[in-house]
Amino acid sequence: MSDPNALDQAALAPYLEAHIPGFSGLQNIEKFSSGQSNPTYLLTARSGRYVLRAKPPGALLKSAHQVDREFRVMKTLAATAVPVPPVLHLSGEDSPIGRMFYVMAFVEGRILWDPALPEAADNTGRAAIYDAMNGTLAALHDVDIEAAGLADFGKPGSYFERQLGRWTSQYRASETDAIADMDRLIAWLEEHLPEDDGLVSLVHGDYRLDNMIFAPDRPQVIAVLDWELSTLGHPYADIAYQCMQWRLPHSSGFRGLAGIDRASLGIPDEEAYVGRYCERRKIDGIRNWTFYLCFSFFRLAAICQGVYKRALDGNASNPEKARTYGEAVRLLSALAVQSIDGDKQA
Repeated sequence: MSDPNALDQAALAPYLEAHIPGFSGLQNIEKFSSGQSNPTYLLTARSGRYVLRAKPPGALLKSAHQVDREFRVMKTLAATAVPVPPVLHLSGEDSPIGRMFYVMAFVEGRILWDPALPEAADNTGRAAIYDAMNGTLAALHDVDIEAAGLADFGKPGSYFERQLGRWTSQYRASETDAIADMDRLIAWLEEHLPEDDGLVSLVHGDYRLDNMIFAPDRPQVIAVLDWELSTLGHPYADIAYQCMQWRLPHSSGFRGLAGIDRASLGIPDEEAYVGRYCERRKIDGIRNWTFYLCFSFFRLAAICQGVYKRALDGNASNPEKARTYGEAVRLLSALAVQSIDGDKQA
């Protein structure tokens, strides 16, 4: 059976040479094993290395896999304090591979897959990496969306209400089995939806350690990747989503921070991390934290369910890994319910 994600190198090479200044001599295409939503490829050419990110093949859920949004936001952020890879070209749907894609420059650096940071030399290095992530997130939320030309990048206001409706709909569209914790979680989120407080910023949507590239020799974020879920939204969605990592078990496929001795490694606890973010953004604190955290668990569970459904349908980017995402839906919803019950007991 042919790989639905394979690219036709003979057809792609002349197209890239015609549309990317300086591109020449496509020699090899290698698919990255990561990237469940939009398949991503390393292009090696005489002119250098590039990264191509495409929509997946097959029928797709509405509003998903919008690589054109990724391209637009990275192109815009190049002029801000938020580090992004240089983007070079966006194709149309009628591209040589039969689906939309974009090409960006290859950024040389480190992707850190384990949040325990075993590669760091010492506790000071680990603390600095977490502080760099924190500072980059605060810089993202401080971007002036009007000045950046992103005022139309999403609907302002009622972000969580709209997102809850969107992801509930997408979850139901890809639902394969009834999961009691997911049903309870959805009902709780609908009941505890906070009033809109008017805060609007550019949000990444999947802000986590392995979606950024660090400099090879220092704790500095030099590129934030995977902007597919970016939109105008509420900044607390990003900080809560990242803080899920503190509650996800390290032994799980998510490789979170739960179950490891964070203090002995110099890794800040959740409260300290959120507090530093608030200092940088000059805010007193974050009310309704349990809602934001549980919403993050829910949204990630809905995303995982979609990946799992695509695996069943035969068009996931990495089918074997995607099937484990079906199991993750139960884990994420259970952790959210634990947070709800823990909040009740507090």
